[in-house]
Amino acid sequence: ILMTPKSLLRHKRAVSTLSEMSGESSFHRLLWDDAQLLADQPIKLVKDSKIRRVVLCSGKVYYDLYEEREKRGINDIYLLRVEQLYPFPAKALITELSRFRNAEMVWCQEEPKNMGAWSFIDPYLEWVLAHIDAKHQRVRYTGRPASASPATGLMSKHLSQLAALLDDALGE
Repeated sequence: ILMTPKSLLRHKRAVSTLSEMSGESSFHRLLWDDAQLLADQPIKLVKDSKIRRVVLCSGKVYYDLYEEREKRGINDIYLLRVEQLYPFPAKALITELSRFRNAEMVWCQEEPKNMGAWSFIDPYLEWVLAHIDAKHQRVRYTGRPASASPATGLMSKHLSQLAALLDDALGE
């Protein structure tokens, strides 16, 4: 079952090889940064100890973040996709985020703050950060402000909100 906006059906980055879907493959609760995994990427990430921010996200917003990071030439922000929200993948996150104890942690979502995963995932992420003794004990939210509607209805406002959340997630 694929639950995604139509924009990802033919997206050049939303692909998997046949070997990733057959044989010994399995579901991954977390998906690692493509800049770390794929050899032909224009961005080469700095070593783990030099990563200044980890942006956690889920779904389509990853591709917006990835492309914007590439456009800006940023190599010290790691993008980590949380693909299973429940049961919460605490052990997997402890393993991954232990690599980045000194980095700022950010949760980015395209949905308004009062929708999407933020209100559910925030206390779990705090627990993980406390467990790994992270330098920053709070996860910072970046995304659209709280709203009664999941979408603005105006493309210009949608694009300006998207630009703002990308800037907040990837900016200095």
